[in-house]
Amino acid sequence: MLTLKHSYFDKNKLEGCRIGITGATGELGSALSKKLQEKGAFVIGLTHGSALQLKAQHQGPQEWIQWECGEEQLLQETLKKLDILILNHGVNPKGKQSPADINSALEINALSSWRLIELFEQANLTQNHQDRSREIWVNTSEAEIQPALSPAYELSKRLLGNLVSIYWNNLSNQKRKSIRVRKLILGPFRSKLNPIGVMPSNWVADQIIFQAGLGLNLIIVTPNPLTYIIMPLVELIRSIYTRSLSSLELKEKNSEF
Repeated sequence: MLTLKHSYFDKNKLEGCRIGITGATGELGSALSKKLQEKGAFVIGLTHGSALQLKAQHQGPQEWIQWECGEEQLLQETLKKLDILILNHGVNPKGKQSPADINSALEINALSSWRLIELFEQANLTQNHQDRSREIWVNTSEAEIQPALSPAYELSKRLLGNLVSIYWNNLSNQKRKSIRVRKLILGPFRSKLNPIGVMPSNWVADQIIFQAGLGLNLIIVTPNPLTYIIMPLVELIRSIYTRSLSSLELKEKNSEF
């Protein structure tokens, strides 16, 4: 049986840690990149834009790699070299509710992240990362549990949040024990997608890293006090539900032998 190793954040020292960030050109991605580099990490930005142009501009991460949703398999070699993968990319169609907008939100916000989680897990099985666990941080946002004035965005974030919860609690998936998954539940922060957000992105990035240093897997940063109560309860209910069904599945498999 695989066991969870120590985290790079146990002693808050990131020297030698290689971190990949999707959505690294956004406000939060840029802020996380800067803060993590200050702590000694080597940050790789995974971008839909031109990697060569971003590198020439000396913007953000030390290295840029271009990718597209639907072509996650092309990142396999990159994922093998990462210690931490931060899934932070997304789109917000706001009030638009056409089939095209819904499909786009589901594909970019949820399904592409789920495929990257699976690929990162597969890469972990073939690599020896000394005594440190590999980690995935998934930004699902507060929209996972409350309205965000964007039905397609809410739907896609709830799907992603549920997928991560299933991944956490599936007892039959022994591979997950070698990977630490942290879920980021973030309130409205200022960005191009949300220029009226009440929280500065730099402050949000500081809080994320601080809570990771505390060893938290459910990282919540929001001015809404209800989220700090509701989100843990939601995760508890999901855990009981998923683990109960997973336990029954294991019993059935064991009875076959």
